[in-house]
Amino acid sequence: MTEVNVPKLGVNIDHVATVRQARKADEPDPVVAAALATLAGADVITVHLREDRRHAQDRDVELLRKTVFTKLNLEMALTVPMISIALETRPDQVTLVPEKRQELTTEGGLNAIGLKGRGVRAISRLSGAGIIVSVFVDPDPDQIKASADAGATFVELHTGPYANAVGAAQEAELSKLMRAAELARQAGLRVNAGHGLNYFNVQPVAARLGAEELHIGHSIVARAVLVGIERAVREMKEAIFKSCPRD
Repeated sequence: MTEVNVPKLGVNIDHVATVRQARKADEPDPVVAAALATLAGADVITVHLREDRRHAQDRDVELLRKTVFTKLNLEMALTVPMISIALETRPDQVTLVPEKRQELTTEGGLNAIGLKGRGVRAISRLSGAGIIVSVFVDPDPDQIKASADAGATFVELHTGPYANAVGAAQEAELSKLMRAAELARQAGLRVNAGHGLNYFNVQPVAARLGAEELHIGHSIVARAVLVGIERAVREMKEAIFKSCPRD
């Protein structure tokens, strides 16, 4: 039987923290959510520590590092304070993302072409500390080449335009992602993907992109409000698994 490449599921728990911060309360606790998600089969826990701390807080990252026993992925901007936090907490992986204070969510990929000098040195420091470095980029050949040149191990391909498209336009976006994934592998990069994926559009990406990890947050947390996070994670794992071709 042919071995099946099933992408791992990274669950982003930021939106649990968003609910908590709306009331400046103690619950729901994203650290507890991460534990329940892991018990339900999440392979990676992702948390975005924003510079304005609008959802996840420093203490969340500290506690997640102590409690996540699978893989902890810290999304962060490439700034001196964030690099210091990463070097101190030692997540298994950091994913470098762009940030704008006024955005509701990440609106596009990082400009990896700008990863020169300081950026390359920062990636080298993180890698030297044993932290895997991923760069969240649009599926653009120049961005992929720049990510490889900067010393990243992974690119996480931005699937937002795919998720927002319909019909033929969505197929065109998927083709663009597939070409980008192949270019990344040719450049020696490993491939993750995420942003905007949900229970209805994840299947083609899981089946055809060849990504190692799919990072999904809002859809899972939204589903968890209705059915609980463990069921929500299991249902996403099942959707991913069923989409992957096998003999």
